[in-house]
Amino acid sequence: MNGQHTTGDAGRQSAKEPKQERARRTRAQILQAAAEIFATHGYPKVSLQDVADRASMTKGAVYFHYANKEALAVAVVQEHYSRWQPLVEEVRARRLPPLETLLGILDRTAEAFRDDTMVQAGARLQIERSLIGADLPKPYVGWQELLASLITEARTAGQLLPDTDPAALSRVIVAAFFGMQHISDVLSGRSDLMDRYTEVRDAIFKGVTA
Repeated sequence: MNGQHTTGDAGRQSAKEPKQERARRTRAQILQAAAEIFATHGYPKVSLQDVADRASMTKGAVYFHYANKEALAVAVVQEHYSRWQPLVEEVRARRLPPLETLLGILDRTAEAFRDDTMVQAGARLQIERSLIGADLPKPYVGWQELLASLITEARTAGQLLPDTDPAALSRVIVAAFFGMQHISDVLSGRSDLMDRYTEVRDAIFKGVTA
């Protein structure tokens, strides 16, 4: 064996992998650039040329990976949602009691809205969904279902008052959280987000904790 592949499937596969990796990195670079601009300026004011300039590449390179601005917006929102499952799994891995798991997930979500440009961009694009000529992933419902399940577990464990309505409380949490992060964005560029989040969290759970 000489360590070189000159013929056969192995050689062809070896030649393909670097190209595929370059394409993956290019898409990620474009997506990050788009998130930064969408988060700051909003969908209507952003062009593909703006994204290309931010990504330091040609407009044609952007078009090669994303057919139009709508496709790019959808990809950003999808990437926004891809952040949540690993975050939830990270908190669940701590094996905390149900209420502490719920609060831990909310804490980490608040930090993501404060720090992660992709999360911020996805949230803004959902607000602007009526201006985007494409179907975006349906917002809020998945979060409501997850939180309702955790609230049910916490109530069963005696950590929440027995008359707590999981579905209703989950809707209140999602509405308050999303409104809180949006107001923090508008008024302070999210610099006070964790303080505002703590206020919302404490106000909600003070009335339902057993």
